[in-house]
Amino acid sequence: MFLQQSVLLSLCLWMTSTSAFAPLSHANVAKRSIISSSSTATSTTTKLNENLDGEDIRGPITPLGNFVLVRTKDALSATAGGILLPDQSKERPTEGEVMAAGPGKLHPYTGVRIHNPLKTGFSVLYGKFTGTDIIYNEEPMTMIRDDDVMLYYEGVQMTRDNVVPCRDFVLVELSESAMETKSGIVVAASVTKDDLPCEGNVFKVGEGRMCSTGEFTPSPVQIGEKVKFKDYAGNDVKIDGKEYSLVRMVELLCSIPVVEEPVSA
Repeated sequence: MFLQQSVLLSLCLWMTSTSAFAPLSHANVAKRSIISSSSTATSTTTKLNENLDGEDIRGPITPLGNFVLVRTKDALSATAGGILLPDQSKERPTEGEVMAAGPGKLHPYTGVRIHNPLKTGFSVLYGKFTGTDIIYNEEPMTMIRDDDVMLYYEGVQMTRDNVVPCRDFVLVELSESAMETKSGIVVAASVTKDDLPCEGNVFKVGEGRMCSTGEFTPSPVQIGEKVKFKDYAGNDVKIDGKEYSLVRMVELLCSIPVVEEPVSA
């Protein structure tokens, strides 16, 4: 009899404790749910740290197709001691740094993906009035296409070694002889600024001009050839103190044979 009473008492105590703590358990679950929702909302709010044209956005923007996000930078030149100074000439096209780049455009007829040669961190040269200006994260930037880029390079500043003409551009080293008069007097570049020579030697060539298959046809000229191009077709740029011109392949008029000077005995 005593054993039965002990069992009944234990059973009653167990039922009482279960009913008492069940609501508390549900309350804890609800409380945890509220805390979780609050922390999620907080984390979502903290992600809104990007800004485009004065409006907050949830994350960094991603250029599509062959668009490239570029941050314009000042043209710089280095002294003999390696100190970077603003370029006073301002004769070259707009220079910028690639912040993000799309995968490349699709060919309109074949649907072939044409790769984008530009990557984040590259420096590029493009036309002064090219692209669409935006304000991204409180900084003025420009959206351009990879087709608008004339030249790109990696490093602090462009040199003869690191520059790469983009696509169908050819980098022509202007002939110094064209800067001289018939009497042999060298004319200052500032005097001939509006009458720069339209011929020179091919220094570097791009990968070529795109055809319908999405592939690139090679350049019609080779490095070292002397060429003549259309007036006002070139984009002047100074690299390592020398004058160059970036010309599209279709703007090249002809290849000029070089007359070999006779070797003196």
